[in-house]
Amino acid sequence: MQTAGLALHTDKYQINMMYAHWVNRSHHKKAVFEAYFRKLPFGNGYAVFAGLERIVHYIASLRFTDEDLKYLSEQEENYDTAFLEELKQFRFCGNLYSMKEGALVFPNEPLIRVEGTIMETQLVETALLNFMNFQTLIATKASRVKQVAVGDTLLEFGTRRAQEEDAAVWGARAAYIAGFDATSNMLAGQMFGIPTKGTHAHSWVQSFPSEQEAFDTYAKVMPDGVTLLVDTFDTLKSGVPHAIVTAKKLEKAGKKMSAIRLDSGDLAYLSIQSRKMLDEAGLPYVKIVASNDLDENTILDLKAQGAKIDTWGVGTQLITAADQPALGGVYKLVEREVDGEMIPTIKISGNPEKVSTPGKKDVYRIVDRISGKAIADYVMFPDEERPHDGMRLKLFHPQHPYLHKHVKNYDAIPMLEPIFKNGLQVYALPSLEEIRSYHREQMNLFWPEYLRKLNPEIYRINISEKVWELKQKLMAEYMQVEE
Repeated sequence: MQTAGLALHTDKYQINMMYAHWVNRSHHKKAVFEAYFRKLPFGNGYAVFAGLERIVHYIASLRFTDEDLKYLSEQEENYDTAFLEELKQFRFCGNLYSMKEGALVFPNEPLIRVEGTIMETQLVETALLNFMNFQTLIATKASRVKQVAVGDTLLEFGTRRAQEEDAAVWGARAAYIAGFDATSNMLAGQMFGIPTKGTHAHSWVQSFPSEQEAFDTYAKVMPDGVTLLVDTFDTLKSGVPHAIVTAKKLEKAGKKMSAIRLDSGDLAYLSIQSRKMLDEAGLPYVKIVASNDLDENTILDLKAQGAKIDTWGVGTQLITAADQPALGGVYKLVEREVDGEMIPTIKISGNPEKVSTPGKKDVYRIVDRISGKAIADYVMFPDEERPHDGMRLKLFHPQHPYLHKHVKNYDAIPMLEPIFKNGLQVYALPSLEEIRSYHREQMNLFWPEYLRKLNPEIYRINISEKVWELKQKLMAEYMQVEE
């Protein structure tokens, strides 16, 4: 949870590279890195960017404590004491640009750009990727669930299965950004203002002489908004009938039971039968909540079977992103200082998809003025003429340049926001509700074909002709050197 004292939340090779630069007296050379991912998770058509708030807190409080320096002094590398003294004075003094949280983002476009000395840009890599990769992954998974459960209530129930406290709390926040309605995690509720929801466990029922007494007692203590877990013994023969009795008692007291919860068995069949029993008992207002290892695939299947479920409690599959537990975001050097000038640099790989795009870049979302929908993202150098009304823009496929089209009647929305300038925070962090609202606006900006769960249409990321030409030039130069 903490953001202070995280200077050592990094990989050792970062410290070693910083030290090598320091010894080489190149540690004040300027560098530009960009963070992005190469492949969309879950086979989805988009990802939901998250993690910026934690990155901002991390950068703003980045310090090496006396304990950190003592630990470093004990390492086998035997770092020079003068190097450790310089770390003691370390503050992030660079620039950072980022997508806004809740933005829809796509492969191979910069999500974050970091400018500064090679020393500071290297140091922040690990933590930045850690925060961005995890929260973006969970927000994307949550958005997939939201897409198949439109109009239903979604509860994040993943805390006890998450990979430790940070994952539980920040994962709950990421899910809320993407449209979940509440979390079971009280700390996430306290920290971020996320609504909290909860029922009771099977142990509550087991701790009473009878299920009926357990239900009645629970309803008596908390008569407003009661939800009863009905599958401790037998859902249809015991749980639902007893819940109906309790609901009738609440009605006599002028109260209404909120819901019953199903946590095991055939959820489609049980929800259909439970709905019928509740309706026949004159309780159409009592909702049905379902849990038990749900994800977007299970929910879609249950809906296809006619399940009568109003609220979905999604836990393990969401908070662990069980079907793809890592986003795979990377952080690559795109520009470096040579003899006082900034020179674009490229990473060459035997895997074509791993070849980086050189030079620091801006991202614009191109929105058709007639439809009001996004048609492409446009990646360009900051010193190029910004796309504007009346400027004929050529959009072409980076791998297949002959596939291209020209657009004219459009708006170009800048996607990278300045967050830090010369080490000073210049971006006011929005509230969580503002982030959720921005995410909804982003979703509305795209045609349904790009958002669908199955076989989504591919949204194009286009690079400018100057970016493409530089990339081809540097690749050709590398090949000449190799020959």
